[in-house]
Amino acid sequence: MMNGATAPERSPSASPPPPAQAQAPPSPSPMQPFDWKFSQVFGERSAGEEVQDVDIISAIEFNKSGHHLATGDRGGRVVLFERTDVKDHTCRKDAEKADYSISRHPEFRYKTEFQSHEPEFDYLKSLEIEEKINQIKWCQAANGALFLLSTNDKTIKFWKVQEKKIKKVSEMNLDRPTAPANGSPGGVGHLSPSLSNGNALKPGVFASLRMPVVTSQETSLAATCRRVYAHAHDYHINSISNNSDGETFISADDLRINLWNLEISNQSFNIIDVKPTNMEDLTEVITSAEFHPTHCNTLAYSSSKGSIRLVDLRQSALCDTHSQIFEQHEAPGSRSFFTEIIASISDIKFSKDGRHILSRDYMTLKLWDVKMNSGPVATFQVHEYLRPKLCDLYENDSIFDKFECCQSGDGLRVATGSYSNIFRVFGVGTGSNEATTLEATRNPTRRQVQNPTRASRSINTLTRAVRRGGESTGIDANGNSYDLSTKLLHLAWHPSENLIACAAANSLYMYYA
Repeated sequence: MMNGATAPERSPSASPPPPAQAQAPPSPSPMQPFDWKFSQVFGERSAGEEVQDVDIISAIEFNKSGHHLATGDRGGRVVLFERTDVKDHTCRKDAEKADYSISRHPEFRYKTEFQSHEPEFDYLKSLEIEEKINQIKWCQAANGALFLLSTNDKTIKFWKVQEKKIKKVSEMNLDRPTAPANGSPGGVGHLSPSLSNGNALKPGVFASLRMPVVTSQETSLAATCRRVYAHAHDYHINSISNNSDGETFISADDLRINLWNLEISNQSFNIIDVKPTNMEDLTEVITSAEFHPTHCNTLAYSSSKGSIRLVDLRQSALCDTHSQIFEQHEAPGSRSFFTEIIASISDIKFSKDGRHILSRDYMTLKLWDVKMNSGPVATFQVHEYLRPKLCDLYENDSIFDKFECCQSGDGLRVATGSYSNIFRVFGVGTGSNEATTLEATRNPTRRQVQNPTRASRSINTLTRAVRRGGESTGIDANGNSYDLSTKLLHLAWHPSENLIACAAANSLYMYYA
């Protein structure tokens, strides 16, 4: 009877719904562009206010969970922000009930700040060492404490940020007014006036004395420098990167990459050295380096010639030979004086799954498949309108500006900055034509960049590269309305949500979609 009762419910009446559910997923094949909205701003300056050089932000980094954000500035300070719209739930039922966070956009608040680096002077080389923070990298949190690495040109520091309880002594036997003054002896003779409970001490009568109690009522955040990794680089450190093993990290300068253990600060291993015997033979330098997000034996580093090398640490102690090289050769006859300068890669980032590498040179943003080194699978024009102005950019040194890049957690979008305090977001998913321009202000002027007639291709198809975003800049038809003095060099994408944090001078702007 039980089987006969259940069969009619499933066969005739339940069969139509599944096809209806199967027809729902076919959503529009082209990925729809995001509608980016302003979320927050920290350190916004008023109109006409002059920005101090030490207040300009020089580094931005989300931690792995996305609940904390760190910024560094040219004054050597590190500022931490924490997310406020997500609470830690003790049980799964509470987490399921907390659906309010779905409708709200991510919000952050100021947490604390500390002085990470001070200006120094190298007496051997008669060289001033700036306090400017070049990069910040989060380490694994432990026991409620946050850990991060920060570096300037020469020195890396390992910081621990933790809440500490302020302890106070209470329930004293003596009242405060009757307590001995500073400088006077606190002997037994001063116990005669009165106890804190109001009872007076009489000669020859024993009074019950209470033990003082230490209580902790308030908490304060304290940043402690746990280790200092110094004297290992002759040239300026351009990047640091944590290993997925949680124990080691690398630091890279123009000619060398060193491998460190977080627990050992007095020695490091030189794993890559591109310094020639004769410095006159030097043709390229290291510009950026990063560990693979999941493979602890793999790292990538970029060069000033526009190439990216993949290195396997298992091959040899000194990794002078690469396992793969990614580079795009210029077409014959297109080489000019500026070709090598604008080909220099300023930043590289692995995708979250480690399948792709995102690189930024002066004019373009490129996406590479780690399994295909014949060329980039996608190329995005960032500010093509500046190409006729390369001579002027060279004269005022703007051509040497180093822009960073970032990628969304799902790998479907990439972003990078430009001049006039704008940044651009490109879609790299199947059939995506997204090329959005946003300005780092409270009211971002979003302009959808028109796509060229060439059909875009998915990053999954190992075919010809895509070039997108070059036909229109979204600024001016003549390409004249740009401001080289306001440039958006640093930005970061939240690891799991569509939230971008970017720095415009001393201001930190956040946008969500």
